[in-house]
Amino acid sequence: MTVTPLDILLLKGGPSAEREVSLVTGAACTQALRSLGHRVTAYELTRDLGALCKALTPKPDVVFNSLHGHYGEDGCIQGILDLLEVRYTHSGVLASAMAMDKPLAKRLFTSAGMLVPEGQIAGLEDFRDGDPMPRPYVVKPLAEGSSVGVTIVREHDNPPPMTTETWNYGEEALLERYIGGRELTVSVLGNRPLTVTELRPKVGFYDYEAKYTEGKTEHLIPAAVHPQIFQKALNWALKAHRLLGCNGVTRADYRYDDADGEPGDLYLLEINTQPGMTPLSLVPEQARHLGMSFPALCQWIVEEALSR
Repeated sequence: MTVTPLDILLLKGGPSAEREVSLVTGAACTQALRSLGHRVTAYELTRDLGALCKALTPKPDVVFNSLHGHYGEDGCIQGILDLLEVRYTHSGVLASAMAMDKPLAKRLFTSAGMLVPEGQIAGLEDFRDGDPMPRPYVVKPLAEGSSVGVTIVREHDNPPPMTTETWNYGEEALLERYIGGRELTVSVLGNRPLTVTELRPKVGFYDYEAKYTEGKTEHLIPAAVHPQIFQKALNWALKAHRLLGCNGVTRADYRYDDADGEPGDLYLLEINTQPGMTPLSLVPEQARHLGMSFPALCQWIVEEALSR
Protein backbone atom coordinates (compact mmCIF):
# COMPACT_ATOMS: atom_id res chain seq x y z
CA MET A 1 0.00 0.00 0.00
CA THR A 2 1.47 3.34 -1.10
CA VAL A 3 0.56 6.06 1.39
CA THR A 4 1.35 9.76 1.48
CA PRO A 5 2.37 10.58 5.06
CA LEU A 6 -0.04 12.98 6.77
CA ASP A 7 -0.13 14.98 9.98
CA ILE A 8 -3.01 13.44 11.94
CA LEU A 9 -4.41 14.48 15.30
CA LEU A 10 -6.20 11.51 16.85
CA LEU A 11 -8.83 12.27 19.47
CA LYS A 12 -9.45 9.69 22.18
CA GLY A 13 -10.77 9.41 25.73
CA GLY A 14 -13.17 12.24 26.49
CA PRO A 15 -15.50 12.77 29.47
CA SER A 16 -18.23 10.28 28.47
CA ALA A 17 -19.14 6.94 30.04
CA GLU A 18 -17.37 5.27 27.11
CA ARG A 19 -13.99 6.84 27.81
CA GLU A 20 -12.17 3.56 28.46
CA VAL A 21 -13.38 2.02 25.20
CA SER A 22 -12.34 5.15 23.33
CA LEU A 23 -8.82 4.89 24.79
CA VAL A 24 -8.50 1.33 23.48
CA THR A 25 -9.88 2.35 20.07
CA GLY A 26 -7.50 5.30 19.96
CA ALA A 27 -4.46 3.20 20.83
CA ALA A 28 -5.25 0.64 18.13
CA CYS A 29 -5.86 3.29 15.45
CA THR A 30 -2.73 5.23 16.44
CA GLN A 31 -0.59 2.13 16.03
CA ALA A 32 -2.18 1.26 12.67
CA LEU A 33 -1.81 4.77 11.24
CA ARG A 34 1.80 5.06 12.39
CA SER A 35 2.57 1.70 10.79
CA LEU A 36 1.56 3.30 7.48
CA GLY A 37 3.99 6.15 7.98
CA HIS A 38 1.60 8.86 9.16
CA ARG A 39 2.70 11.38 11.78
CA VAL A 40 0.07 10.79 14.46
CA THR A 41 -0.39 12.89 17.59
CA ALA A 42 -2.73 11.12 20.02
CA TYR A 43 -4.65 13.66 22.08
CA GLU A 44 -6.79 12.74 25.10
CA LEU A 45 -9.82 15.02 25.03
CA THR A 46 -10.93 16.91 28.14
CA ARG A 47 -13.33 19.80 28.67
CA ASP A 48 -10.45 22.26 28.17
CA LEU A 49 -11.23 23.77 24.76
CA GLY A 50 -8.18 26.01 24.98
CA ALA A 51 -5.96 22.94 25.19
CA LEU A 52 -7.78 21.40 22.22
CA CYS A 53 -7.24 24.53 20.12
CA LYS A 54 -3.57 24.46 21.06
CA ALA A 55 -3.35 20.81 19.97
CA LEU A 56 -4.92 21.81 16.64
CA THR A 57 -2.16 24.38 16.02
CA PRO A 58 -0.69 24.08 13.49
CA LYS A 59 -3.75 22.66 11.78
CA PRO A 60 -3.37 18.91 11.03
CA ASP A 61 -4.24 17.44 7.65
CA VAL A 62 -7.10 15.58 9.31
CA VAL A 63 -8.48 14.75 12.74
CA PHE A 64 -9.10 11.05 13.34
CA ASN A 65 -12.08 10.85 15.70
CA SER A 66 -11.73 7.85 18.03
CA LEU A 67 -14.17 9.23 20.60
CA HIS A 68 -17.32 7.41 21.72
CA GLY A 69 -20.43 8.62 23.51
CA HIS A 70 -21.30 12.13 24.62
CA TYR A 71 -19.31 15.03 23.17
CA GLY A 72 -17.45 12.82 20.69
CA GLU A 73 -20.30 11.00 18.98
CA ASP A 74 -23.29 13.33 19.37
CA GLY A 75 -22.23 16.26 17.18
CA CYS A 76 -20.45 18.35 19.84
CA ILE A 77 -16.84 17.80 18.80
CA GLN A 78 -17.93 17.80 15.18
CA GLY A 79 -19.39 21.30 15.59
CA ILE A 80 -16.17 22.58 17.15
CA LEU A 81 -14.07 21.14 14.34
CA ASP A 82 -16.44 22.61 11.73
CA LEU A 83 -16.11 26.02 13.36
CA LEU A 84 -12.31 25.72 13.25
CA GLU A 85 -12.47 24.49 9.63
CA VAL A 86 -10.61 21.27 10.40
CA ARG A 87 -11.31 18.11 8.43
CA TYR A 88 -12.29 15.06 10.49
CA THR A 89 -13.27 11.44 10.05
CA HIS A 90 -16.71 9.87 10.44
CA SER A 91 -20.07 11.65 10.36
CA GLY A 92 -20.82 15.36 10.70
CA VAL A 93 -22.84 17.34 13.21
CA LEU A 94 -26.39 16.59 12.09
CA ALA A 95 -25.95 12.89 11.34
CA SER A 96 -24.11 12.36 14.63
CA ALA A 97 -26.78 14.16 16.65
CA MET A 98 -29.68 12.33 15.01
CA ALA A 99 -28.09 8.90 15.37
CA MET A 100 -27.33 9.50 19.07
CA ASP A 101 -30.92 10.64 19.75
CA LYS A 102 -32.49 7.18 19.83
CA PRO A 103 -36.18 8.24 19.81
CA LEU A 104 -35.61 10.61 16.88
CA ALA A 105 -33.64 8.01 14.92
CA LYS A 106 -36.39 5.44 15.48
CA ARG A 107 -39.02 7.82 14.08
CA LEU A 108 -36.89 8.41 10.99
CA PHE A 109 -36.31 4.69 10.46
CA THR A 110 -40.04 3.98 10.77
CA SER A 111 -40.88 6.75 8.29
CA ALA A 112 -38.50 5.10 5.82
CA GLY A 113 -40.26 1.74 6.10
CA MET A 114 -37.84 -0.02 8.45
CA LEU A 115 -39.21 -2.04 11.36
CA VAL A 116 -38.20 -0.96 14.89
CA PRO A 117 -39.33 -2.22 18.32
CA GLU A 118 -42.42 -0.46 19.66
CA GLY A 119 -41.57 1.85 22.50
CA GLN A 120 -42.13 5.04 24.47
CA ILE A 121 -40.27 7.63 26.49
CA ALA A 122 -40.78 7.38 30.26
CA GLY A 123 -39.64 9.46 33.23
CA LEU A 124 -38.84 8.44 36.77
CA GLU A 125 -42.35 9.36 37.90
CA ASP A 126 -43.86 6.90 35.40
CA PHE A 127 -42.45 3.98 37.44
CA ARG A 128 -44.02 4.99 40.74
CA ASP A 129 -47.20 3.02 40.14
CA GLY A 130 -45.60 0.06 38.38
CA ASP A 131 -44.41 -0.68 34.88
CA PRO A 132 -45.18 1.93 32.19
CA MET A 133 -45.50 -0.86 29.59
CA PRO A 134 -46.06 -4.63 29.61
CA ARG A 135 -43.11 -6.85 30.43
CA PRO A 136 -40.67 -7.89 29.10
CA TYR A 137 -39.24 -4.60 27.92
CA VAL A 138 -35.87 -2.89 27.55
CA VAL A 139 -34.84 0.35 29.29
CA LYS A 140 -32.28 2.46 27.44
CA PRO A 141 -30.73 5.89 28.00
CA LEU A 142 -31.98 8.34 25.38
CA ALA A 143 -28.46 9.05 24.14
CA GLU A 144 -25.70 6.59 25.05
CA GLY A 145 -23.71 4.00 23.13
CA SER A 146 -22.00 0.65 23.79
CA SER A 147 -25.14 -0.59 25.62
CA VAL A 148 -24.27 1.70 28.55
CA GLY A 149 -27.21 1.74 30.98
CA VAL A 150 -29.30 -0.81 29.03
CA THR A 151 -31.49 -3.06 31.20
CA ILE A 152 -33.91 -5.84 30.28
CA VAL A 153 -36.96 -5.93 32.58
CA ARG A 154 -38.30 -9.50 32.62
CA GLU A 155 -41.53 -10.97 33.96
CA HIS A 156 -40.34 -11.83 37.45
CA ASP A 157 -37.75 -9.08 38.03
CA ASN A 158 -38.13 -6.85 41.04
CA PRO A 159 -39.34 -3.33 40.17
CA PRO A 160 -38.47 -0.62 39.57
CA PRO A 161 -35.58 -0.46 37.03
CA MET A 162 -35.51 3.37 37.22
CA THR A 163 -35.06 5.17 40.53
CA THR A 164 -33.19 8.29 41.55
CA GLU A 165 -30.64 6.01 43.26
CA THR A 166 -29.99 3.65 40.33
CA TRP A 167 -30.55 5.69 37.16
CA ASN A 168 -27.73 8.06 36.13
CA TYR A 169 -28.72 8.90 32.56
CA GLY A 170 -31.11 11.81 32.83
CA GLU A 171 -34.72 12.18 33.87
CA GLU A 172 -36.13 10.12 31.01
CA ALA A 173 -35.42 6.80 29.31
CA LEU A 174 -36.47 4.97 26.16
CA LEU A 175 -38.57 1.88 26.80
CA GLU A 176 -38.87 -0.71 24.04
CA ARG A 177 -40.71 -4.00 23.74
CA TYR A 178 -38.20 -6.79 24.26
CA ILE A 179 -37.58 -8.66 21.01
CA GLY A 180 -36.52 -12.26 21.46
CA GLY A 181 -34.29 -13.96 18.97
CA ARG A 182 -30.84 -13.25 17.59
CA GLU A 183 -28.46 -10.28 17.60
CA LEU A 184 -27.20 -9.20 14.16
CA THR A 185 -24.97 -6.36 13.01
CA VAL A 186 -23.82 -4.87 9.69
CA SER A 187 -20.96 -2.45 9.04
CA VAL A 188 -21.11 0.15 6.27
CA LEU A 189 -18.08 1.73 4.61
CA GLY A 190 -19.22 4.69 2.55
CA ASN A 191 -21.75 3.20 0.16
CA ARG A 192 -20.87 -0.43 0.84
CA PRO A 193 -22.48 -2.66 3.46
CA LEU A 194 -19.93 -5.34 4.36
CA THR A 195 -21.57 -8.46 5.74
CA VAL A 196 -23.83 -9.72 8.53
CA THR A 197 -22.47 -10.99 11.84
CA GLU A 198 -24.52 -12.85 14.43
CA LEU A 199 -23.53 -12.20 18.05
CA ARG A 200 -24.15 -14.92 20.61
CA PRO A 201 -23.40 -13.85 24.20
CA LYS A 202 -22.46 -16.84 26.33
CA VAL A 203 -24.30 -15.37 29.34
CA GLY A 204 -27.13 -12.82 29.40
CA PHE A 205 -27.51 -10.35 26.54
CA TYR A 206 -25.06 -8.36 24.39
CA ASP A 207 -24.34 -5.71 27.00
CA TYR A 208 -21.25 -3.57 27.67
CA GLU A 209 -19.36 -6.45 29.30
CA ALA A 210 -20.23 -8.88 26.51
CA LYS A 211 -19.05 -6.37 23.90
CA TYR A 212 -15.67 -5.60 25.40
CA THR A 213 -14.61 -8.71 27.33
CA GLU A 214 -12.78 -11.35 25.33
CA GLY A 215 -14.51 -14.71 25.30
CA LYS A 216 -17.91 -13.41 26.44
CA THR A 217 -19.53 -13.44 23.00
CA GLU A 218 -19.31 -15.73 19.98
CA HIS A 219 -19.13 -13.93 16.62
CA LEU A 220 -20.60 -15.91 13.70
CA ILE A 221 -19.50 -14.37 10.40
CA PRO A 222 -21.22 -14.50 8.02
CA ALA A 223 -24.44 -15.04 9.96
CA ALA A 224 -26.33 -18.21 9.08
CA VAL A 225 -29.73 -16.60 8.57
CA HIS A 226 -32.38 -16.76 5.87
CA PRO A 227 -31.11 -15.17 2.61
CA GLN A 228 -33.99 -12.66 2.64
CA ILE A 229 -33.03 -11.49 6.14
CA PHE A 230 -29.33 -11.37 5.25
CA GLN A 231 -30.04 -9.11 2.28
CA LYS A 232 -32.53 -6.99 4.21
CA ALA A 233 -29.96 -6.41 6.96
CA LEU A 234 -27.44 -5.23 4.35
CA ASN A 235 -30.01 -3.02 2.62
CA TRP A 236 -31.33 -1.41 5.79
CA ALA A 237 -27.83 -0.67 7.10
CA LEU A 238 -27.02 1.29 3.95
CA LYS A 239 -30.49 2.87 3.90
CA ALA A 240 -30.13 4.08 7.51
CA HIS A 241 -26.61 5.35 6.79
CA ARG A 242 -27.89 7.42 3.87
CA LEU A 243 -31.10 8.49 5.61
CA LEU A 244 -29.18 10.21 8.41
CA GLY A 245 -26.55 11.58 6.04
CA CYS A 246 -23.68 9.64 7.60
CA ASN A 247 -20.10 9.65 6.37
CA GLY A 248 -17.28 7.15 6.63
CA VAL A 249 -17.96 4.08 8.76
CA THR A 250 -21.19 3.20 10.57
CA ARG A 251 -22.65 0.03 12.08
CA ALA A 252 -26.31 -0.96 12.22
CA ASP A 253 -27.53 -3.26 15.01
CA TYR A 254 -30.57 -5.53 14.79
CA ARG A 255 -32.71 -8.06 16.61
CA TYR A 256 -33.90 -10.95 14.47
CA ASP A 257 -37.00 -12.80 15.71
CA ASP A 258 -37.25 -16.19 14.01
CA ALA A 259 -39.14 -17.94 16.82
CA ASP A 260 -42.03 -18.79 14.49
CA GLY A 261 -39.74 -19.93 11.70
CA GLU A 262 -37.77 -18.24 8.98
CA PRO A 263 -37.61 -15.76 7.40
CA GLY A 264 -38.98 -14.12 10.58
CA ASP A 265 -38.92 -10.41 11.50
CA LEU A 266 -35.93 -8.09 11.48
CA TYR A 267 -35.90 -5.04 13.80
CA LEU A 268 -33.44 -2.18 13.43
CA LEU A 269 -32.27 -1.05 16.88
CA GLU A 270 -29.83 1.76 16.11
CA ILE A 271 -27.04 3.02 13.91
CA ASN A 272 -23.63 3.80 15.39
CA THR A 273 -21.71 6.67 13.78
CA GLN A 274 -18.53 6.04 15.84
CA PRO A 275 -18.34 2.23 15.96
CA GLY A 276 -15.59 0.72 18.08
CA MET A 277 -12.18 -0.07 16.64
CA THR A 278 -10.88 -2.21 19.51
CA PRO A 279 -9.35 -5.68 19.04
CA LEU A 280 -12.83 -7.15 19.72
CA SER A 281 -14.77 -4.68 17.57
CA LEU A 282 -17.12 -5.67 14.79
CA VAL A 283 -16.19 -3.27 12.00
CA PRO A 284 -12.53 -4.38 11.83
CA GLU A 285 -13.66 -8.01 12.06
CA GLN A 286 -16.05 -7.67 9.12
CA ALA A 287 -13.48 -5.76 7.09
CA ARG A 288 -10.87 -8.43 7.81
CA HIS A 289 -13.36 -11.13 6.77
CA LEU A 290 -13.57 -9.42 3.37
CA GLY A 291 -9.79 -9.09 3.02
CA MET A 292 -9.18 -5.57 4.39
CA SER A 293 -6.49 -5.32 7.07
CA PHE A 294 -6.87 -3.04 10.08
CA PRO A 295 -4.29 -0.50 8.81
CA ALA A 296 -6.02 -0.50 5.41
CA LEU A 297 -9.35 0.16 7.12
CA CYS A 298 -7.89 3.11 9.05
CA GLN A 299 -6.35 4.44 5.84
CA TRP A 300 -9.71 4.17 4.07
CA ILE A 301 -11.34 6.18 6.86
CA VAL A 302 -8.68 8.91 6.51
CA GLU A 303 -8.95 9.04 2.72
CA GLU A 304 -12.75 9.22 2.87
CA ALA A 305 -12.54 12.20 5.22
CA LEU A 306 -10.07 13.99 2.95
CA SER A 307 -12.23 13.37 -0.11
CA ARG A 308 -15.15 15.39 1.28
